[in-house]
Amino acid sequence: MPARRPSRSRTPRRVATLSVHTSPLDQPGAGDAGGMNVYIVEVSRRLAARGIAVDIFTRATSSDLPPVVEMSPGVTVRHVSAGPFEELGKEELPAQLCAFTAAVLREEAQHEPGFYDVVHSHYWLSGQVGWLARDRWSVPLIHTAHTLAKVKNEALAAGDRPEPRARVIGEEQVVAEADRLIANTAEEARQLVRLYGADPSRTLVVPPGVDLDRFSPGDRAAARRAVGMPEDALVLLFVGRIQPLKAPDVLLRAAAEMLTADPALRSRLRVHVVGAPSGSGLEAPEQLQKLAGDLGIADVVTFFPPQPPERLAQHYRAADVTVVPSHNESFGLVALEAQACGTPVVAAAVGGLRTAVRDGVSGVLVAGHDPVDYAGAVRTVIARRELLAAGARRHAGRFSWDRTADALVAAYSRAAEEMGAREMGVPSMPVRPRLIGPARALPGIQVAR
Repeated sequence: MPARRPSRSRTPRRVATLSVHTSPLDQPGAGDAGGMNVYIVEVSRRLAARGIAVDIFTRATSSDLPPVVEMSPGVTVRHVSAGPFEELGKEELPAQLCAFTAAVLREEAQHEPGFYDVVHSHYWLSGQVGWLARDRWSVPLIHTAHTLAKVKNEALAAGDRPEPRARVIGEEQVVAEADRLIANTAEEARQLVRLYGADPSRTLVVPPGVDLDRFSPGDRAAARRAVGMPEDALVLLFVGRIQPLKAPDVLLRAAAEMLTADPALRSRLRVHVVGAPSGSGLEAPEQLQKLAGDLGIADVVTFFPPQPPERLAQHYRAADVTVVPSHNESFGLVALEAQACGTPVVAAAVGGLRTAVRDGVSGVLVAGHDPVDYAGAVRTVIARRELLAAGARRHAGRFSWDRTADALVAAYSRAAEEMGAREMGVPSMPVRPRLIGPARALPGIQVAR
């Protein structure tokens, strides 16, 4: 039986954040590190600024990692030993969840009951751990999926592997047990309800944000000099993990189409790819370079390793267009970061990209993945770049990590109140959601603003 907690405060004092398969200290853009890592880092820092301490539990992937790292004031990363340090793929991690959970519970047991006020799990593996911690500590479980197996399997890229049945079952269990499900967009909330039977009254839409101080417009000529490109170049940019899901091949094929239609463009066209192989892309890590050669465009394509945020902002500022042709995105932080820097986006009309990019205002959304269509969309953006750049900055300005953190604190508090009321046998007041936009298609889903 869980230990009886002391009185439950309205605002949490300490949050246990679970990120089993990837560390917030990892560089996004390679391996399993991506938008989720950015999300955890940015939210944790802002919770700490509000006086809420955050402990982030993640699996240790090297014997050299210290057990505890202060990521920033009020935010602690705890490296948990669970399985071998290296060469353990994400698909092998379910077998290590018992060890990971035991370490998390052991850490809490060193303190007085009530040390953590809420558990926030990220991705389904963490949700499995959070479910047990929730029951042991008698605190609410808040879960953010980031990606969903059933959604990914509905839109697989050619040659990509479907997500396994074990993940689907695991996600279904976490959806059933969580006190709050945090969706990035109203579409993701609908997917949780439609595909997983989520309770709309426990499903809250909280859009991610963007660091508008770090990702902002700047001197374009200086940015081009910083990343080593001519001032008169026409630059198409891809940022992200190199794997079939993200579809960087679509950008290369679109560039080849543009050169076929206008051979004189070759003297100016530059395609920059920032990222590293990930997921099934690890099986053929040089495949994108080979494709560039096969298409006859190797001379205009430059590959960069994942970049730290300040350097990444320079790449965005230097580009004419950022292209995000993913087969699925729960949101698409790359699109938002690019727009914050004043760079319009051409993106696939899928998932959260339909929210992250405002079609015709901050960029162009493309149905499907035909390179000819992407080439046409890039030409459209180039022709209207000044107008779309202004729209991109305005659109990105609507998103803020502070708003995200405020909405999460409210979700934590409400979930804790409901749990406290249940423990005391007092019926909780029904949630009265404020609905906006497409969320009205599913009554009961809450949308944070």
